[in-house]
Order: sequence, then structure tokens, then C-alpha cells
Amino acid sequence: MLAPEGDLPVAGQAPRRRADAQRNHERVLCTARRLFAERGPQQVSMDLIAAEAGVGKGTIFRAFGDKSGLVGTILGDDESLLQDALIRGPSPLGPGAPPLDRIVAFGEAYMDFLESHLDLMLASELGLGVRFAKGPFQLYRTHVSLLVREALGDSDVDADYTADVLLTPLAADFFAYQRRGRRRSIEELCDAYRCLAARVLTGR
Repeated sequence: MLAPEGDLPVAGQAPRRRADAQRNHERVLCTARRLFAERGPQQVSMDLIAAEAGVGKGTIFRAFGDKSGLVGTILGDDESLLQDALIRGPSPLGPGAPPLDRIVAFGEAYMDFLESHLDLMLASELGLGVRFAKGPFQLYRTHVSLLVREALGDSDVDADYTADVLLTPLAADFFAYQRRGRRRSIEELCDAYRCLAARVLTGR
């Protein structure tokens, strides 16, 4: 027996359940972004997100695992733009500039990212070593390590360790301390990072 015409699948059209799931996914992300911005991640529960988004809490857990997974998804979506700029964007952030200039440009761009996502970054980095195990950090570490090797040439300096040193001021907790504890401006921090990178890579 043939199915009623209205129940037949249409070529190129995603199944209805998948479309509904995608709408729920986007609704949860939009709601979470808004609530995190209004109240801070620590003050927002999964129950509240579910209620505001009009979905069951189980829907969120199935899609994101837990709140840290939801935070990570939001950060990942935004951070992918920075990662793309590193790989194929205009110099000095993208390819084509001297290594020192690229490292400084990366530091400045990442501090801008931290400035606009700081509470989310702090929430995502709770726990010793969590930041170092994440995919984005591994990408940045490889990026900076390669630039350090390019800058130092045949030097016997440990490029991987040097990259870790240059990434340390870009940790969310360190940045938060400088901005909120020491009350340093973004301009001051960018100038300080530029001086640090130049001293490490050129000795000046």
C-alpha cells in the first residue's frame, strides 16, 4: 500500500525530526548565549536554559552533554573564526608576515577574543590542566611553536617550551587577573605582550 502523498519524502529535504532537532539546537544556543551574557555562566542552570528555550532538559543533555559542553560549543563556534584567520586570513595574523609579527598579532587577537568571552572562557577552563587538553589550545600551541622555530632558526632553544611561555599570558584566569584585578587596559596588555614576545625571540 502506497503512503499518502503528504507522507512521501521530498528529494533534498531533511527528515522532519532532523529539522526539528536542528531548530532546537539553534534555539538552545541562542538562549544560552543570551542568558550567559545577562547573568554570567555560573548563575545559569540547565533547567533555566531549557525553560527559556522551550525544550526539555534531556534535549540539551543529549546534544551537549552538560553545561561545560554547551559552553564549549558556543566558544567553539566563535573561536573557529579566529582559527580560520590564523590559517588563511590577511597578515600579520594570517600567513605572510615575519614570525614575531604573527605571534604578536595572534596575542592581540586572542586577547580581544578573551575580552569578549571572558566569563565563558573562565567557566570552560575550570580544573587543573583542562585548557591544555583542549583542541583549540593544541592548535594555538602548534601555531606558535612553528613560528618560534621559524624565528629562532638553528637555535638550541626549546621551541615547544617557549611557545608555552608565550601562551601563558593568554590563559583566561591570567587575563582576568590582569583586567579585573590589576585593572590593566587591553592596550597595556597588548604592549606588554609585544615586549615579552620581542624579548623572548630577539633578546631585545
